[in-house]
Amino acid sequence: MGLDLIYILKAIFIAIVEGLTEFVPVSSTGHMILFGSLIGFHNGGPGAQEFASMFEVVIQLGAILAVVVLYWKKLSGAISEFFIFIFTGGKKGQTGFKFGINVIIASMPALIMGLLFYKSIKSLFKPSAVVVGFIVGGILLLVIENRFRNKTSKSGKKPTVDVFDLTPMQSLKVGCFQVLAMWPGMSRSASTIMGGWISGISTPVAAEFSFFLAIPAMIGSSGLDLFKFDYSIMNPTYAVALISGFVVAFIVSLVVMEMFISYLQKKPMRIFAIYRIIAGIVLLGLSLTGIVTLTM
Repeated sequence: MGLDLIYILKAIFIAIVEGLTEFVPVSSTGHMILFGSLIGFHNGGPGAQEFASMFEVVIQLGAILAVVVLYWKKLSGAISEFFIFIFTGGKKGQTGFKFGINVIIASMPALIMGLLFYKSIKSLFKPSAVVVGFIVGGILLLVIENRFRNKTSKSGKKPTVDVFDLTPMQSLKVGCFQVLAMWPGMSRSASTIMGGWISGISTPVAAEFSFFLAIPAMIGSSGLDLFKFDYSIMNPTYAVALISGFVVAFIVSLVVMEMFISYLQKKPMRIFAIYRIIAGIVLLGLSLTGIVTLTM
């Protein structure tokens, strides 16, 4: 069986979309669902629907690998300190242990909701839900940024500017907001950053924390998904598409993360909110008029 080069190119395109959108507040899942629907990625042949779902999970792992590579020094140091704290009875490694506990606390709300409502959440993964998520998430982003971004609290406390200085309560608030990302189109990055603003965390640190939270969140959800897939559908085209997509998503994500953090240190995020709202309204209009049919 020969390779379907057109399908492989579609896969690479979806991987580029994933890399561009995974860590910015516009919803990578929403964009993959929409673009996958528009280019017919889910309708490429026998097993295409099943493979497309598998593919989207695998390339998200490529994006996660980019986080690990970019923040390897900080992550490896924190993990080492976490275990040093345990083995020394708390005499050393306090900073890394505190960071690890904060990541665990922030991950718990999404973990609990995911385990309890897995099937209901997956039933939302369709273009119509994405359009709603785009618009609602964009409005929330505008409102919350205007109200809370980098604001000094009433008690005079300034925003937290180091990810290792987060408190358990701040982490819990961020984790609760991360639950919003289970609605496709809302964006995990946007949800956690909004939670960070409300919790009194500076924008770059909120974004950085969202990167770290993506590791357990996406590995957990991806692991559950990968366990359920039917691997008998694999063929040479799918294999090449999967490997290519993973590599492309990794490379693009690596570049985008560095650019995004640099951007946030100087400018607000309203441009992403405006994009989301306009994109959602345009897609809704095109769908209602029948110009574009968004199907899975």
